[in-house]
Amino acid sequence: MKAKATLKQIAKELNVSVSTVSKALNDSPEISEQTKTRIKEYAKLKNYKPNVIGLNLKNRKTRTIGVIIPNILDSFFAKVFSGIEKIADQNGYNVIMCISNESLKKEANTLNMLSNGTIDGFILSISEEAQKLQEYNHFKEIINEGTPIVMFDRISDEVICDKVIVDDFDSALNATQHLINTGCKNIALFSSVDNLSVGKLRTEGYLQALKNNNIPVNPNLIIRTDSEDDLKNKIEVVFDNNTIDGIFALVENDSVLALRTGKRKGFKIPEELSIIGFADGILASRRLSPSLSTMSQYGVEIGEEAARIMINRLESKDENLPYETVVIKTQLRERESTRKL
Repeated sequence: MKAKATLKQIAKELNVSVSTVSKALNDSPEISEQTKTRIKEYAKLKNYKPNVIGLNLKNRKTRTIGVIIPNILDSFFAKVFSGIEKIADQNGYNVIMCISNESLKKEANTLNMLSNGTIDGFILSISEEAQKLQEYNHFKEIINEGTPIVMFDRISDEVICDKVIVDDFDSALNATQHLINTGCKNIALFSSVDNLSVGKLRTEGYLQALKNNNIPVNPNLIIRTDSEDDLKNKIEVVFDNNTIDGIFALVENDSVLALRTGKRKGFKIPEELSIIGFADGILASRRLSPSLSTMSQYGVEIGEEAARIMINRLESKDENLPYETVVIKTQLRERESTRKL
């Protein structure tokens, strides 16, 4: 592999000082255009690449943001990342993305690895294992060391930092209310994310909607699990032993499973069974028949807001800048799986 030149090597070859080379490569007005051109052309010839961390040691800024997401296959997290990258790029920041794969250990190791001067701050959504174990010390330690964190979607009230969330409780309440308004009286809840903060809030919203409409809670219509496999094993019993005319599913995969199971059981959708899911991926809107009505999470907007908050904190001269929690409102996207009002 071709070796990369250093500032010292370039300075020695061109018989100039290291300072002159550094200033020329950074377009300093102190250096003549002729010298700049000579040094830049030679640096390019020798495959010189600037050490971003080294160049920024003076002000301790790398202009790089670390992003940790739990699951790269989830379309929601992909949309959030695209929003983060867009705003970061517009403001001259680089982004490093890492994946926790829902592992507490991997999440903590990533934080430790990148907080050694590689990045200026983290934007992240908490791993499933961390939320299940209620273990958040690794976040607190990073913040105490002076590295800011912006959490999105999955958050913890124990960690004092900036946060960007959707209105999970209100969204679930509104989704369930919509099913009630269209005539549904026996509404099931399917959740494979009961160990996550978002799962708990959405369940509370569903229960509140039933209470608001004096509809008794039927435990037989509620499946609260921690995995898709567990949900698959239990969903058949609900369909076979209960009267159902509506389903509120807490994540996209849950709603897809509900739709496919309902069709397999012979339900006419939405005439006999209405379904609303959470999230707004391509699968729900374009690849299913009938298409799924969903609560749209606006993943791109969440990412953009998280990046703006992070950059504002990094560039603020106020060391006591108050933390903020921004709530992004969701919207019901009515498609073919729900009856019209």
